Amino acid sequence: MWPFLVPGVILAAVGLVWTLQGVGVLQGSAMTGSTLWATIGPIVLVVGLVLIGIGIARRRRRTP
Repeated sequence: MWPFLVPGVILAAVGLVWTLQGVGVLQGSAMTGSTLWATIGPIVLVVGLVLIGIGIARRRRRTP
């Protein structure tokens, strides 16, 4: 469970920050307003959410 959950939370948080910077919501970075980060961010966010889902599913299968 933890090997999926911890990286998933980190990737989801990073992906969210990159997305918000890419679309210009978060200011003060070279990534602000960049379409590259507005594209990469959601991809990383989804990968993180998938890992979180896998971690939760594995935990539910273990619990009787």
